[in-house]
Amino acid sequence: MFARNALRVASKPAFTPRALRSASTLTTSSSVSDNMNPHGVEISKAQRVAQDGFVSAIGNTPLIRLKTLSQQTGCEILGKAEFQNPGGSVKDRAALYVVEDAEKRGLLQPGGTVVEGTAGNTGIGLAHVCRSKGYQLVIYMPNTQSQGKIDLLRLLGADVRPVPAVAFDNPENYNHQARRHAESLTNAVWTNQFDNVANRQAHIETTGPEIWHQTGGQLDAFTCASGTAGTIAGVTRYLKDASDGRVQCWLADPPGSVLYSYISSGGQLTERKGGSITEGIGQGRVTDNLKPDIDLLDGALHVPDAESIEMVYRCLDEEGLYLGASSALNVAAARNLAVKLGPGKTVVTILCDGAYRYADRLFSRKWLVEKGLLGAIPERLHKYIVLE
Repeated sequence: MFARNALRVASKPAFTPRALRSASTLTTSSSVSDNMNPHGVEISKAQRVAQDGFVSAIGNTPLIRLKTLSQQTGCEILGKAEFQNPGGSVKDRAALYVVEDAEKRGLLQPGGTVVEGTAGNTGIGLAHVCRSKGYQLVIYMPNTQSQGKIDLLRLLGADVRPVPAVAFDNPENYNHQARRHAESLTNAVWTNQFDNVANRQAHIETTGPEIWHQTGGQLDAFTCASGTAGTIAGVTRYLKDASDGRVQCWLADPPGSVLYSYISSGGQLTERKGGSITEGIGQGRVTDNLKPDIDLLDGALHVPDAESIEMVYRCLDEEGLYLGASSALNVAAARNLAVKLGPGKTVVTILCDGAYRYADRLFSRKWLVEKGLLGAIPERLHKYIVLE
C-alpha cells in the first residue's frame, strides 16, 4: 500500500521554474499584496505571534460596525467581537486575570487546582486557561444546566460537579460549595468570579483601552449587561477616566435582574423576581466588581426578552452575525441608547459570544412557543427557525 502511494506521488509532474513563472501571472508580488491590504498588514504587525500560547491570544478583538442599525438610527453602532477570543467569549479575559492574580499572590503554584462556581462561559474560559497553564479545574454548577454544557467542560478537562440549584443565601449554593472545596485542598484557589476584582481589572487594562484606541477616543457612549459586572465596571472606569467623564456609560439589564431598578431609583435594592432567556447576565445584588464604579454609570436600560430574541434574528439576517441572546440584548440596548442620544453619536457594546451553545433553543420553534416569543420574531425572519 505504501509503495503504491509513493509511486503515485513520484509520478506527479514536477513543479518547474517555468511553472512557477506561469503561476506568478495569477498573483502579485508581496509588496503589491501588502499595498492592497494595508489594514490587514497593520493588524498582523501589531498582533505578531502569541508566544505564550492560548493565553497571549486573548483580547485585541475587532470592533464591528453594525451597518443596518447604524443607518436606521443615524448613529455609529459598534460591537466588540468578543466571540473571536480563542475560547469563544468575553469571559476568556476574566478567566486569565483571576488565575494570574492567584499566581501573583502566591495562592496557586505549578500543578495546583482552580475551583469556580459557574454555569457558563467563565467555566469554559477557565478550562482553556487551566489546560494552557497546567492546572486542574473543578467546576461546581447548578444541576439545572444542560448536559451539553457539562459535556463540553468535561471535554476541556474540567472535573464538573452538578449540585442542586438553590438561592445564593443558601449555604449549599454552588458558589459556596466551590469555595469550601477549594479551602479543603492544598495548592488550590477559589477564583470567585463575582467578587474577585481581578475580573474588573481585566477590562480596565484590556477591553477599555482597546475600545478607546479603536475609536480614536471618538465614542460617545458605551453599554452592556452585567453578570459578574467585570466588563461593565472595568470598561466604564477606563472610559470615564480616559474621557474626563465625557463618555456616557449605561447598564443594559434583562428581566429578573434588580440592577435596572437599583440604578434608576438611586440605590434602592428590590427583591429579584422573574427570569430571562438570557444566560450569564442579570443580577440580584451589587457585586464587589460593580461596587467601586456603580456611581459612574449614567443610567440603565431595561431590555425585554422579546427585544433580545428579535435582535438575535435581526443580527443574523442583517449583519451575518450569529450571536447569543446576551449579545443580542447588548445590541438592542445600544440601539435604544443611540435613539435616546440622537443622530451623530457613536455607541459601543459587547458581542459576548456566538449562538453556537444556545442554538438548540434560540432556533427551535417549540422552545419559542413555550416562551411566548415566537410572535416577537418578524415573519420574514421565520426562515431561520429551522429546529422543531
